[in-house]
Amino acid sequence: MSLPDPESPLSPGEAEALVAQAVDAGRLERGPGERLGANLRVEAVREAVLQGAHASKLAAKGDIVTVSRNIFIPLTNLCRDRCTYCTFAKPPDSPEAKTYEVDEVAEVVRGGVLTGCIEALMCLGDKPEVAYRSQREWLAARGYQSTTDHLVEACQVAVEGGMLPHTNAGILDEEELARLRPYNASMGLMLETTSPRMRDKGMPHMHCPDKDPQVRIRMHEHAGEQKIPFTTGMLLGIGENVGERVDTLLVMRDLQDRYGHIQEAIIQPFHPKPGTPMRAASPLRDEEVAGWVALARLCLGPDMNIQAPPNLAPLSGHDGVLELLLRSGLNDWGGVSPVTVDFINPEAPWPALRELRRRTEAAGQRLLERLPVYPETVQQERFFDPHMWEKLPRYANDAGYARSSKNDNSQSGEEAA
Repeated sequence: MSLPDPESPLSPGEAEALVAQAVDAGRLERGPGERLGANLRVEAVREAVLQGAHASKLAAKGDIVTVSRNIFIPLTNLCRDRCTYCTFAKPPDSPEAKTYEVDEVAEVVRGGVLTGCIEALMCLGDKPEVAYRSQREWLAARGYQSTTDHLVEACQVAVEGGMLPHTNAGILDEEELARLRPYNASMGLMLETTSPRMRDKGMPHMHCPDKDPQVRIRMHEHAGEQKIPFTTGMLLGIGENVGERVDTLLVMRDLQDRYGHIQEAIIQPFHPKPGTPMRAASPLRDEEVAGWVALARLCLGPDMNIQAPPNLAPLSGHDGVLELLLRSGLNDWGGVSPVTVDFINPEAPWPALRELRRRTEAAGQRLLERLPVYPETVQQERFFDPHMWEKLPRYANDAGYARSSKNDNSQSGEEAA
């Protein structure tokens, strides 16, 4: 029997049946996923997907939505990759090029501690010393042989200063992951897409050796072998098609099935930025983004933590986007900082934590603060180096959430940066 054409129209009844099967099974398979994804612009189909995903989330996560109060440390914004949608990466001769000294890291950490932050997000470009001699000289002048040497010391400084690092440093090999594990509560790498087309001539990752999907999958596997709590994610709207999006979600699921270390999946929409080759590209509609958040919930199952960044959703200016996302099956807003901006998306300010709490509660859910690792992972010793494991009780309460009065409604009024 031939399978239905993924592009064929779906009636509301057919969509509801496919969603119900996915909710009952705890996972959505490729064929139904592609059919639902191809029909997300049909309101009745999209509504069936949203309702099913929300029901799946409520069954496993209850009414809790989490957020991590963090600081964002862009250790270096030099990068050997040249993604056509990125404004983070700068060449060495740019006046905006910046690599943090260790004492600058310590200063930002002090500010984070004073505002109740726990997570120190270390985000940086991929191996800039490979591309730039000036960066090799900068590192050598400070006794480093590589950016990873610098990163390890920065993470040590953050831990000593009273915070828990989460590192997103691009591609790291097995040895680099092992060196960073004692000083990180969690680590991550956006899978972005499994589509090799994105590296073809004229595509967004053409000049990006570190965006080879197989290279990124391999790093996920290395992290799984070392039992590192790991963040992955999908980038929506850079030229991939429905089938490629579903494939990306299924690869994430396979990694989790094999290693059990994927602690969250971020579903992040692309937004065009002035000054980039993709500045004229059309972003996905808010409703379609919410639909893919919901399909991620159905594909990855009720136990996965699904995150949608709250500062990226409302750039369209439409009211009610956060409320729409809260109906899509997400259970996490990601990192929100009262101290630093989102250096990857500086045009998109984080909402104030007080406002995020108000809108989450108005939608019938509860906002709780977490560590860089989720409550279900915090209590599993196998996921942590002994150096990190002994520090976690200082930050986590008995339920695994952030040990802080900031979880009280009376303490949630800080403005985000």
